[in-house]
Amino acid sequence: MPQNKRSILLVEDEENLQNTLKLNFEMEGYNVSSAYNGEEALDAVRNEYFDLIILDVMLPEIDGITVCENIRLTNTEIPILMLSAKDQSADRILGLKKGADDYVAKPFSLEELLIRVSILINKSKKISAKEPVADEYGFGKNVINFKSLESTTKSGEKVDLTKKEVMLLKLLIENKNEVVTREKILQSVWGYNVYPTTRTVDNFILNFRKYFEEDSRHPKFFHSIRGIGYKFTDSEN
Repeated sequence: MPQNKRSILLVEDEENLQNTLKLNFEMEGYNVSSAYNGEEALDAVRNEYFDLIILDVMLPEIDGITVCENIRLTNTEIPILMLSAKDQSADRILGLKKGADDYVAKPFSLEELLIRVSILINKSKKISAKEPVADEYGFGKNVINFKSLESTTKSGEKVDLTKKEVMLLKLLIENKNEVVTREKILQSVWGYNVYPTTRTVDNFILNFRKYFEEDSRHPKFFHSIRGIGYKFTDSEN
C-alpha cells in the first residue's frame, strides 16, 4: 500500500479503461484524478500537485506527446508514464525524448502497470529527498532556529515565527538554489494538493523579505520565479 496517499493524474479518453484503472489504483491506496483530453490534463497540472502522471498518447484536442512536452517546460520532477496502443520503437523513443520516464504499450498487464507506477513514485521520492537542515541555520546576518520557532534578523531583532513559516523556510532552504513550485510548497507545507490561491505563498515570501533582506525590492535570498514558484539562494553556505 502506498503511504500518505500518493496522488496520480490519469489521462485517458477511453471511459471504460479510465474507470477500470481508477478503481484499481484507488484499491491500492492512491488518490486518482481523471482527465479525458490534453487540455484537461494541462489544466490539472497547473492547478494541482501530483506524485505521478499516467498519460495516454492518443488524446483528443492535444496529443499525449505534446502534453508531456508542455509539462516538462515547467516541471522536470514529476514522473510521467505513457500509455499507447502503438508498439513501435519510434513512438516509444519519441515519448522518452519528450520527457516521459516510462512507456507501456496496450494491451498491458494491470499487475505490471501497478508495479511500474510504484517503482517510478518511489524512485522519484528518493531522488527528491533532501538532507534535512540543522536546528539552526544562518544566512547573511540572519539566523533561524527551526526548533524554537525564532529568528534573529539582519538588524538583530528577534522575530517569532509561525509553524507554517518555519516549514516553508525549511523547505526552501533544503532545496537551496533550486526552484520549488507553488504546488509542491502547498502540498508539503499546507498538506493539500488542490491549488487554492497564488497569494497564499506570496504573502509568506513578502514577510521573509521584510524580515531577512537588506532591500526587499531587490532580494538576495528569496526569489520569485514568475509563473512557477520560489527559490532560496545563499552563496555563503
